[in-house]
Amino acid sequence: MDRREFLRLLAMANVALGAAGCRTPKRGLAAGDLYQAPRFGQARLLHFTDCHAQLLPIYFREPSVNLGFGDFNGRPPHQVGQTLLDAAGIAAGGREAHALTHLDFSAAARKYGKVGGFAHLHTLIRQLREEYGAGNSLLLDGGDTWQGSGTAYWTGGQDMVQACNLLGVDVMTGHWEFTYQDAQVLENIAAFAGDFVAQNVRLTDEAIFEGAEAFDENTGHVFRPYTLREVAGHKIAILGQAFPYTPIANPARFIPDWTFGIRAAELQELVDQVREKERPAAVVLLSHNGMDVDLKLGQTVSGIDAILGGHTHDGVPRPVEVKNAAGRTVVTNAGSNGKFLGVLDLDLQGGRVRDYRYRLLPVFSNLLPADPEMEGLIQAVRSPYLERLQEPLATAGQLLFRRGNFNGSFDQVICDAQRVVGDAQIALSPGFRWGTTVLPGDTVTMERVLDQTCITYPETYVREMTGEQIKLILEDVADNLFNPDPFYQQGGDMVRVGGMNYVLDPVAGAGQRVSDMTLDDGSPVEASKNYRVAGWATVGSIAPGPPIWDVVADYLRDIRTVQLERLNTPLLKGVESNPGLAKET
Repeated sequence: MDRREFLRLLAMANVALGAAGCRTPKRGLAAGDLYQAPRFGQARLLHFTDCHAQLLPIYFREPSVNLGFGDFNGRPPHQVGQTLLDAAGIAAGGREAHALTHLDFSAAARKYGKVGGFAHLHTLIRQLREEYGAGNSLLLDGGDTWQGSGTAYWTGGQDMVQACNLLGVDVMTGHWEFTYQDAQVLENIAAFAGDFVAQNVRLTDEAIFEGAEAFDENTGHVFRPYTLREVAGHKIAILGQAFPYTPIANPARFIPDWTFGIRAAELQELVDQVREKERPAAVVLLSHNGMDVDLKLGQTVSGIDAILGGHTHDGVPRPVEVKNAAGRTVVTNAGSNGKFLGVLDLDLQGGRVRDYRYRLLPVFSNLLPADPEMEGLIQAVRSPYLERLQEPLATAGQLLFRRGNFNGSFDQVICDAQRVVGDAQIALSPGFRWGTTVLPGDTVTMERVLDQTCITYPETYVREMTGEQIKLILEDVADNLFNPDPFYQQGGDMVRVGGMNYVLDPVAGAGQRVSDMTLDDGSPVEASKNYRVAGWATVGSIAPGPPIWDVVADYLRDIRTVQLERLNTPLLKGVESNPGLAKET
């Protein structure tokens, strides 16, 4: 498809779908203009992250709660809803506003359609690369690509490796990629046509002694720490930063020979070494730290021109510049689920980055023609599993979503299912940020359940816990989420609860944030009393129960229509004026 045909199809889509939203203050942004990225500079970096194996277009609701505190209070990404739009200069009610916020989500989703889908993303990527010229761009994948769907689970992530090879990914890093067995990870990387980079993943001392496989036996780097690419006649160094807390947030037993960490000092050494040895015009960190960590890292480590970040799923329309000893570093985050594509154009003069332009493009599948070759690959990947994926389980009587610091409605469904099927008083569910959205009236299929639950350690449990133990779990996760030092934040959101309510003060000290725990009937949760608790996704050991998707599917088949009686979200203290909390929540 040539450029003229591409623009003709966009114009047709604009006529069919109506006028799009506006970018304030002065000019409207029609659908046909949405994907126009005028050339600037010499090198174009295209960046997506956290697609979580979503090959088809989906709905995905952005959070109404994304709290930030201290230096991060009201700073991107801790702006939601109208506050985010005001800060970015985007008018409410249009396509961009819908892509970036939760506002009037169901109606806007019906109006503007689904987002993402690799066949549609491929069309956009190809267009942006072609208009910039051969050899003048790179496609970067921030990780969390091989996990999040039924087909990814059943193929060990190989479906996504194939799709990324066809997409033309040049460089990637990882996180959920490591939740497959280490042998599977290495097999997938060997099949990946680009470079997998991660400067912060090293062999353990014991693994070095035993001669475990590594990219560099002398340094202990398991993977290539960086790659050097020539773009438009200029050298660009892409350094990798995998999720630093992988063996804590996910089972270490899958990757026993590998250690992780932020490793800021080692990163500074690497940047200095690359600058001196390779003399690149630009140094870019492809990161899966989470945006708050990247903002601090950009201040701590000097010599990085841009950090293209992921992990926290934040769609940040305007890049953030942070100062450090060498000048400035541009920090971005490109959302999740294939919903956005970041476009960073670099003006390279005199062996350095003189200037840049950045755009975060929402991927509306009904504005972008599906690439036939990618569409064929997706159909082939899905074909063996189609009957199971499309099994209808229930009807959504309300919007079902996951994304936000606390319980989403689909999280509540998972908790309710565990309580009913496991005959439990309380349910716990991890604060994962991945998981697609189901609109009211739509069918909840097995595929939508797998979107919420598909991990390599899905086993469930029902066990006795004291009230004190339950409080310790909540306090531990709250300290991880709301720790004032980003380097101690391990990503994700607050553990979801079912059958229980509590008060949360995010700005209180460690161990003092959670209070007034009560069951749904109003009775207090007593520290010394035992309660029957259901849960899943245990990190330290393998639980004895069936996979969580079977538990949820059985529950949905029984109730037939999802209409929640309550949402067990905590009562918050001290956050009434926080820009990361929408007024209507």
